[in-house]
Amino acid sequence: MQPAGKTDAGPARSSRPSSRKRWDTTDLSLVAVFAALIAALAILPGIPVGPLGVPITLQTLGVMLAGVVLGPARGTAAVLLYLVAGLIGLPVFSGFSGGFGVLAGPSAGYLVAFPLAALVAGLLAVAVLRRTQRFRTALLFLACLAASLLTVHPLGIAGLVVNAGLPLRDAILVDAAYLPGDVLKNLLAAVLAVSVHRAFPRLLAGRRGTA
Repeated sequence: MQPAGKTDAGPARSSRPSSRKRWDTTDLSLVAVFAALIAALAILPGIPVGPLGVPITLQTLGVMLAGVVLGPARGTAAVLLYLVAGLIGLPVFSGFSGGFGVLAGPSAGYLVAFPLAALVAGLLAVAVLRRTQRFRTALLFLACLAASLLTVHPLGIAGLVVNAGLPLRDAILVDAAYLPGDVLKNLLAAVLAVSVHRAFPRLLAGRRGTA
């Protein structure tokens, strides 16, 4: 028997789902590591393209990796952390640049698109990895390519039109020069992601909301 006015809260508490929804130190560490990875890939020497000299860099490789390896939430957080670090002045953008001034440059649209790209790639990666064991490299490549075509290139073109004053047709032609490199980077991201998920199969699946 129990004293009047008191209830036994023990069973109610133990019946709650045990899946953890809050990020732990491992999650935060992964976000920080991938933000640093994007920064490291960004400051590697790029290849200037077109009259505006917006370089081909490995930034998008890091962005896609963050999405398809960490998933939509942590991947987006890693990219946002990278962008915040650059916008407050750390020289983590291409050419060791940083500060809010980059948002007035021709590459602004590409930078703004990065978190969205990681989000889309992460959502598609989760759908792939939780539903099939077959053709994972091809499907993750398509996930990265779709994220790139839906976010990075449209917003990149918009940035060229707004900040560089290019006509839409010219902006599309300038952006087209980045497509072959993006295809290769997306393929590499898919290959690397499959290897990571093979080594750590629960990195995306099963930690939250699944048994």
